Amino acid sequence: MATNAPSRPGRLLLVMALILVGLLAWAFWPGTANSPRLGLDLQGGTQVILTPKPVTEGASITDDQLTQTVEIIRQRVNGIGVAEAEITVQGSGDSAAIIVAVPGVSQERLVELVGRTALLDFRAVWSIASPVPATDDTTGGDSTDIVVDDTQITTGNEIVQAPENTPEFAAGVAALDCLKPENIAGGTPDNPVEWLGTCANDGSAKYTLQPAFIRGTNVTEATAVLPQQGVGGWVVSLTFDSEGASALSQASQELFSLPDCTPGGASPCNAFAIVLDGVVVSAPRFNEPILGGQAQIEGNFNAEEAQDLANVLNFGALPVTLEVAEITSVSATLGGDSLRAGLIAGGIGMVIIIVFLMAYYRALGTVAVLSLLIAGLMTYAAFVALGNSIGYTLTLAGIAGAIVAIGITADSFIVYFERIRDEIRNGRSLRQAAENGWLGARRTIIAADFVTLLAAIVLYLVSVGNVRGFAFALGLTTIVDVVIAFLLTRPLVTYFARSKWMQRGSWFTGLDASRFGDVEVDLSPTVARTPVAAREGR
Repeated sequence: MATNAPSRPGRLLLVMALILVGLLAWAFWPGTANSPRLGLDLQGGTQVILTPKPVTEGASITDDQLTQTVEIIRQRVNGIGVAEAEITVQGSGDSAAIIVAVPGVSQERLVELVGRTALLDFRAVWSIASPVPATDDTTGGDSTDIVVDDTQITTGNEIVQAPENTPEFAAGVAALDCLKPENIAGGTPDNPVEWLGTCANDGSAKYTLQPAFIRGTNVTEATAVLPQQGVGGWVVSLTFDSEGASALSQASQELFSLPDCTPGGASPCNAFAIVLDGVVVSAPRFNEPILGGQAQIEGNFNAEEAQDLANVLNFGALPVTLEVAEITSVSATLGGDSLRAGLIAGGIGMVIIIVFLMAYYRALGTVAVLSLLIAGLMTYAAFVALGNSIGYTLTLAGIAGAIVAIGITADSFIVYFERIRDEIRNGRSLRQAAENGWLGARRTIIAADFVTLLAAIVLYLVSVGNVRGFAFALGLTTIVDVVIAFLLTRPLVTYFARSKWMQRGSWFTGLDASRFGDVEVDLSPTVARTPVAAREGR
């Protein structure tokens, strides 16, 4: 059936131009990277081997703990905008090792990010003291153990804990040296039901803290934000569940009326300490009760530090303690060779497709070639833009997915062009054939692209690592194919069909009489005629 619906190819091309300009502006905005972020196999990166240790001495590590640890590490790494991280487990139980390989991240930051236990406590401050130890004989490198009534109090190294605030505990806190780097580094889990003597994470003060009134498990959301007044460094905004909000409300009402805290001042005082991995990251004072279940961690953070801390708190504490066994830099030499080989293979495939399209479809082939080039530009710009905005990294697997999409895009052209030829054989003019051919071809194109996109989505959801990169690239290029087919290929073919040169049916158009055998065709814009075969009763 012929269609008389007017086509407005100019509008479609305008929409296509706006999409292309917007995508290019997003990708190549001044001040942003103008090339895709490359994965570990293409640019190299950092690999760290971690040895898990049980949090409780004498306990064994289970496979469930290893699985949970790997998932938490993956979420933390992805939370800083790094995709395609390779996280694997070798061995099992107490002999297991976790290998983390991340592209483009420094060794120091990777170790800090994946190794933190993220045990968070909120404790009432009993007193604040000078960071220096009270006596000179405790400033050595070795720790000293004090045992009182079968209770061991560790002093001189990292933290001091005891069930009660005894004179022996106070002596242990006094001996703690907060000028030693190992005592402010964190990473030592504390017992939340015991008293704690520890240091500020910048070494500026020493704290005696009561048992925790809120645990980190009561935090439902952590977000890195700038202060509302816009003054000072970044802060981490915390939202608590109902249990945590109730405990914070009760503690704030009890503490806010107490006297201010100064080193060597009276105790108890009106501050509470936010303790992360055994050290105090912030000790805000209660000027009024906090009733809304909201709090902030202030520590003169920069944007990166605040986001890292928020990610750690959001994704939970590690069920094991991780010790760094080995740190290495991964070379991209092999990846570079594979990249060159892959690009050469993709280039050869592209040339073969272009030669075929031009030789077989001739003038219409130029539409296909132009569409392929624009699709390639859009795909490249999308890789750059996604790398700048969400940290998407391009790997060899992603490049393979993009190369596979070249064939999918070429199939769309072939389906459309062959439908046009079928309509011409049925007696349509070129202009009518272009319209009717599109009505039939678009259903096939949408169905084929939908199946490919669905396969890419399922593969992305059930896989990890490089396979996800392949699936993401395949899905992205499939969407690009749909946009190109509807907003570029179709209107360009419409313009070609309206040109008098194409309607003459010369050899260069690819629609000459030799293409249709014994079927009589007329490409001029006249009323459609009955095909020759039908007129002769065949």
